[in-house]
Amino acid sequence: MELKLKKPIIFFDLETTGLNITQDRIIEISIIKIMPNGEEIERTLRFNPEMPIPAESTAVHHITNEDVANCRTFKMVAKELAKSFEGCDIAGFNSTRFDIPMLDQEFQRAGVKFDFTKPRFIDVQTIFHKKEQRNLVAAYKFYCNKDLTEAHSASADTRATYEVLKAQLDRYEDLPNDMEALADFSCQNRNVDLAGRVIYNDQKQEIINFGKYKGRLVSEVLAQDPGYYGWIMQGDFPQNTKDVFTNIKLRSK
Repeated sequence: MELKLKKPIIFFDLETTGLNITQDRIIEISIIKIMPNGEEIERTLRFNPEMPIPAESTAVHHITNEDVANCRTFKMVAKELAKSFEGCDIAGFNSTRFDIPMLDQEFQRAGVKFDFTKPRFIDVQTIFHKKEQRNLVAAYKFYCNKDLTEAHSASADTRATYEVLKAQLDRYEDLPNDMEALADFSCQNRNVDLAGRVIYNDQKQEIINFGKYKGRLVSEVLAQDPGYYGWIMQGDFPQNTKDVFTNIKLRSK
């Protein structure tokens, strides 16, 4: 089933030096931009991360330090990349928990402002887990009856994610072919920050979603424990998460 689009949607996948959003770097991004008329625009870019790629990461995605030694840095193409995302919804596999926060962190590091509150996020992994409880390789085999022979290649993973979503729409009659409804369905929590450290409760109040204050209102914790804000600002949290705490703190004043 083809997607019913009112505006473009970008499917993307990242390969990185590791899984730490604040410390690791993007080394490859693959994008498929689907236009409302069905046109597909596909591209894959590699970056010099300006840090060594650990051997354990290379073992997963097979990208070596030599492969990216002469590539441009992310900062050199950040503005162009952000522009290609403008006005689009965003889809990926486990993207809301990793790829989107990682991309936001790289944009901020490059000094590029991109408003991630505007796109709707469709996480194909969340749809898959709610329906079948498996990973991308199994999802591709289950929905598309194909073997994902180049798993952990950004290009192969991005194409597989796009095909899986279309197959999911074919398979599940109750799954709406509407990007807003899909974004709602593929959302595990109503995140305030991109990493889901702060989420909305049923009253649309910001609550902490980790650590000793999990389930508590952010505004209450900041008022009762002034040192907590400093701990967040000095901690190993994505800049977007720190910005959310700052905005709530300023609003409370």
